[in-house]
Order: sequence, then C-alpha cells, then structure tokens
Amino acid sequence: MKNVLQITDPNVYARYLNAPVLHPLVSIIHYDEVSPIHTSLNRYGVYGLFIQRNFPSNLIYGMKMFEPSEGSIIAVEPGQIGGKEDNGEQLDISGWVLLFSPELLRGTDLEARMKDYRFFSYFATETLKMEPSEWGRIAQMLTQMRHELQENADSTSLRAVILGYIRLILEYCQRIYLRQLSKEDKTSSDILKRFHQLLRKYYLDGSQLDLGVPSVQYCADRLAYSARYLGDVIHKATGGTAIGYIHSFVIEQGKNLLMNGHNIGETSHLLGFEYPHHFTRLFKKVTGITPSQYKAS
Repeated sequence: MKNVLQITDPNVYARYLNAPVLHPLVSIIHYDEVSPIHTSLNRYGVYGLFIQRNFPSNLIYGMKMFEPSEGSIIAVEPGQIGGKEDNGEQLDISGWVLLFSPELLRGTDLEARMKDYRFFSYFATETLKMEPSEWGRIAQMLTQMRHELQENADSTSLRAVILGYIRLILEYCQRIYLRQLSKEDKTSSDILKRFHQLLRKYYLDGSQLDLGVPSVQYCADRLAYSARYLGDVIHKATGGTAIGYIHSFVIEQGKNLLMNGHNIGETSHLLGFEYPHHFTRLFKKVTGITPSQYKAS
C-alpha cells in the first residue's frame, strides 16, 4: 500500500477528483460529471456510500480483493481501507459518492444508530444490490441533497435537512441488507456446516497449539465473510452467536479430553488456552459447572 489517499474529511476525495466542494462535513460527487477518473486506494476517516452502476475490477477492502456487482452500494466507515491504487489508467464510472464526517452526527440520534447499520462491513463478500426503483429513489435524494448544499449557506437547519436525507438513505441500505440476509436462509445451513467443519479441521490439524482458541474473525476470514456478516448468518441459523458456537464446540472437545483422562491443565493446553483458569471460566460459563465437577460426575 504505497500510495494511500488519506480521506480525513469528506472533501479530500472531492478535490482528488476535481469535484465541487459543497460543505465542510459532507461531500456529494456525481461520477458521471467527473469521469474519466483515476482510481485511488483510500484510508477512510469518514463514512461513505459508493452508489454506482459500475465499479473498477479488483477492488480492495481491508486486505481482501473482491468484484462488486453492478448497480450496487459499497459502504465504508472510519478506520477502513478500500479502493484501488492508481495505476495511471483512467476509468469511466457511473454513479454517486456520499461522504460525511462523524462530526456531522455528533450528539444526534443518528450517531447512536450507526452501530446498527451492519452493512458497513458487509461487503467483504458482496455489495448491497439495488433494485432499479431503489437506484432511482436514492439518486433522486442525492440530487436533492446536492441542490440544498449548493443553494443554502451552512446552518443548523441545513444540517438538519441533510441529516434527514442521510438517515433515509441509510434506511434504504438497511432494507437492502436485510433483504439479502433473508435470502441467505436458503444457504445458512451450508454456511453453518462449513463453519463447523472449519472448527473440526482447526483442532484436527493442531492449529490451536500455535494460534490459540479460534476467533470469529479467523473463521470469517477462512470462510470469506466479514465477521459481522458471519455472525448475522449464524444467528439466523442457530439463534445464537458465532462466538457462542465456537465456545460450545471448544467445550465439547474439552469434555472428551477430560473423560479420556487428561487433567485440567493438559486439557486447557490441548484446547489452545493460554492459562488453565481461562478454560475453567469458559467451561463453567457454557456448562454451569466447573471442569472438576464434570470429571467427578
């Protein structure tokens, strides 16, 4: 990552594309008006929605590479890295970008709501795919937002209007996300099966001896999902959490080791725990009794 564009405020990207600067805390860019463009690999200090009919190939999100669907949305949040490093080629892109600073949300109800928008890391495997009607409505809202920013000076009332539009667009994204998640019901059992097989292989290979107890992030990476998305799918499939499933799996392995004559220290080590009391604490949390009580039962 030699050339990373540091998007510390929404207008850094606007200036990079020679797009108009409309407001210190919000940027709305119409790709059709500034294309052809040079791509960029970006480190985000802002929230962003890339609402596009087409995307460059081989985009990066975090440390992964993926191919977005046409007519879809990529959502980014502060702290993330994404995009494509400029290789000198110019590309014609159609669509919109909405970038807004966390400062715009400060003290509002939307600031608290942001944590519920799980799609901000969802696109590790997929973008949010819009229906044609959704594309039209979101594009219309962005057009209206841009008119507001062009025609009115910054004020408390203007920011309230802009926040209203952003809130509505985010709710559209939420609806798309939930719609796509519901479609995963058909394959959630397959994902759960692969999740379980991954855990079995992890312990059969002895990976825990070097890497410790597997994390949700580790499993998500191996299954090519984001951790949040894997968690949502596991919850829909089992009613529980992904970390809860991992813990239950680990404790089942622990029960077998204990019943095969291993003491608590040996079992803890063989399961990948750093300290025996970590194993004991988790065992009691999952089963309601201590490993010693289990061995004695």
